[in-house]
Amino acid sequence: MTEAADGPRLYRDRVDAGVRLAESLSAYANRPDVVVLGLPRGGVPVAAQVARALRAPLDVFCVRKLGVPGDEELAMGAIATGGVVVVNDRVVSELGVPEHMLAGVAAAEREELERQERAYRGDRAPAPLAGRTVLVVDDGLATGATMRAAVQAVRAAGPSRVVVAVPVAAAETCRSLAADADEVVCALAPEDFRSVGGWYEDFSSTSDDEVRRCLTS
Repeated sequence: MTEAADGPRLYRDRVDAGVRLAESLSAYANRPDVVVLGLPRGGVPVAAQVARALRAPLDVFCVRKLGVPGDEELAMGAIATGGVVVVNDRVVSELGVPEHMLAGVAAAEREELERQERAYRGDRAPAPLAGRTVLVVDDGLATGATMRAAVQAVRAAGPSRVVVAVPVAAAETCRSLAADADEVVCALAPEDFRSVGGWYEDFSSTSDDEVRRCLTS
């Protein structure tokens, strides 16, 4: 972790974040069993830099957050490739989200997930994960619901090891994900975490075209 004299240094953008995250993953460099998966959209540019530095293959793994209606940034769960659904029971209970509303959000996000699969991968088959060490990369974690769904879906493919790797995350989220992944690498895990975007100078949206460029370059 690179820190300025007065605390952790912000990431310039997702490329910078990926380069710096790769430094924390050097133990996985030049290993034939390693594959890097980026979560769309913002995790893919980060993952591309990690894959480049580690000399590992890169693929995309589609996951969609289930946002609370009216407060979509608050995750009440997530869905991932393979039909995995993770529900944050605490959020659903505290907000009194009815079952039909949760089901409606999940249905809409499932359509977008399927669209992303077609748009990003086209006819290319997913990278084989069975027996491999899989690094699952995003641009940051708040609640961790999206990453938790991704890890569970990746597990279903039979990898030998699953590593969660992110440039920044809430400290408590990093600790909680240790129950899901074999290893959790958070380059920055501040206790005063407020939002992922707050740790980037440039946190502009990642486009579908940028995702495709990362996957084909």
